[in-house]
Amino acid sequence: MPATPTTDPLQRERDHLAASRAALRAMREDVESLDIRDVTSTWVTALVLQNQIEARIAALADLSHTPLFFGRLDYLHAISEELSEGSGGESFYIGRRHVHDGDGDPMVIDWRAPVSQPFYRASRTEPLDVERRRRFGYTGGELTAYEDEHLSDPAEDDSASALLAAEIEKPRVGPMRDIVATIQPEQDEIVRADISGTLCVQGAPGTGKTAVGLHRVAYLLYAHRERLARTGTLVIGPNNAFLSYIEQVLPALGELDVAQATVQQLVGHVEVRGEDSPEAARLKGDARMAEVLRRAVRSGIALPTEPCVVIRGSRRWRVPVHELTGIIEELKGREIRYGAAAEALPQRISHAVLLKMEQGGEAPDDRVQDAVARNAAVKAVVKACWPAVDPAKLVLRLLSEPEFLAACADGVLSAEEQAAVLWPKRGRSVKTARWTAADAVLVDEATDLVRRTASLGHVVLDEAQDLSPMQYRAVGRRCTTGSATVLGDLAQGTTPWATASWPEALHHLGKPAAHIEELTKGFRVPEEVIAYASRLLPSIAPGLNPAGSVREAPGSLTIRQVAEEGRAEAVVAACRRALEREGSTGLIAADARVPELAEALTQAGLAHLAPGTETSAEARLTLVPASLAKGLEYDYVVLDEPAAVVAGEPDERTGLRRLYVALTRAVSGLEVLHAEPLPEQLG
Repeated sequence: MPATPTTDPLQRERDHLAASRAALRAMREDVESLDIRDVTSTWVTALVLQNQIEARIAALADLSHTPLFFGRLDYLHAISEELSEGSGGESFYIGRRHVHDGDGDPMVIDWRAPVSQPFYRASRTEPLDVERRRRFGYTGGELTAYEDEHLSDPAEDDSASALLAAEIEKPRVGPMRDIVATIQPEQDEIVRADISGTLCVQGAPGTGKTAVGLHRVAYLLYAHRERLARTGTLVIGPNNAFLSYIEQVLPALGELDVAQATVQQLVGHVEVRGEDSPEAARLKGDARMAEVLRRAVRSGIALPTEPCVVIRGSRRWRVPVHELTGIIEELKGREIRYGAAAEALPQRISHAVLLKMEQGGEAPDDRVQDAVARNAAVKAVVKACWPAVDPAKLVLRLLSEPEFLAACADGVLSAEEQAAVLWPKRGRSVKTARWTAADAVLVDEATDLVRRTASLGHVVLDEAQDLSPMQYRAVGRRCTTGSATVLGDLAQGTTPWATASWPEALHHLGKPAAHIEELTKGFRVPEEVIAYASRLLPSIAPGLNPAGSVREAPGSLTIRQVAEEGRAEAVVAACRRALEREGSTGLIAADARVPELAEALTQAGLAHLAPGTETSAEARLTLVPASLAKGLEYDYVVLDEPAAVVAGEPDERTGLRRLYVALTRAVSGLEVLHAEPLPEQLG
């Protein structure tokens, strides 16, 4: 006999979850059982299909710690296939991926589908035909609670969602989680923005800008999968620790084929082993260096002094100097890539020879033109007038030879600036030179001047405020024919060349028409903490609106003055207090103080991790140098000696910005310990 349907609403939802998991398992088994032997004619086709099948199997994985659905929408009217209103209500479960039963009927709707959008956008003032929005609460992967909002009932109170707040405040151990269950309306607008334009998001700490950027990638892959499968997507972060922290977000949403990299990895043409002074790094990152490099790349171009004489059989064909000069001047004026022009030059000379052949009564074809282009006389002209350029060797020469730099930088860089850019010691070869991070970006620029850099379909650039103009150019040429999502916070710029304004940054990126959005409503950082950190804003970003927070958490901020001689012991005690509570703890300190604190933690028997190492239930404490704190977040943060964080930077503004970053990493509580006086900007 069939089972009697339960009258318990919570049990019905649990039954639907169990049935959905079984349906997902069946979907995966269907793909695993596919036999492609009869549909593949070649080994290449078989390999492509097998890779597609394996990717599909991986995308259908049922992650035990990730609920299949987190909400339900009950519509007032039916939704047709074209999403138009009909008659009679329908219900849809909203989750991280689509799940259907054996008949193809949906059991869970992907959060990115149009029918799911009202889950994030509907309100009592604009219900969007939603009668009821239901949110689900989970504990250890088990569905344990639900909460309803009757959006079409004017009598119901407009109270905040307790489950939504609990999900936002849930202790975080391990890598960054997705926020698909808690996306807010203003975040959803950014996530679903059209792919055709570039979007820049100025986001204060705790506003979820990183998560918004990652969810935007997932949405674009859903809405434009075929296009982006051809052109590719890339997420660029500030360092490897940050990339390790965010690397599980997209796989949790079923997206496995998004590349991640730092800017330094993108421009890895040379091995970085040296370090610039702040002034040298700032100048090398200046956009004026693009013109210096353009001149350097073209510095070897020379006009001919002798005609080109091509011998074919018993006949000699002569291209005079003035004709060769005209060809080279025309190529120079077109400003095409240096390498492309080098390939075009022999063909242009060969074409001139063919015209003379035709005038002499011959009838040459394309094969003759190609043969003439390979003629030794033509090759000699090309080598003399348009010599090959090795980008790394060119930059090596530029930074090693004062005379060459002076010729290329005349009228662009002053004599003092040229002296600052030059290497203290001449580089002998590309392999042995002590390249710096800024030098590598110059090599990338020179490489693009010779050969066009391949463009991706969409690039997400996070923590963008720290990039130099030349780094923006490096990122921009990787999305010249695609779009970008630029994420950052001007107040968190901690490099000497940090971005002063987003329009300026977008100009260097090559996306001056990008739309700029601002997120100022925080969901992660408690109001008490963000208000304290915002005292620094007048000094570090005077024109920026201070952030607010939707989370009131009285007692989330503690400022504790300690004795100089017992400072390390006080830090250890603060870490112990934080670890008594559930969730992760980050101990953030000036880079110079990290070794001392690491030794104190070890002597106290407190195991600790390095940034980028995944936390677990057994290892929840991470010791974070202030220089690596950006983009990371912890349930509880112990901040050691704010004055030392400021003093660790080359100037006060950069130091205060670094402190602003450190103060805004806490999700539930922040304890600040100081023996030295606090910076006066904190009051």
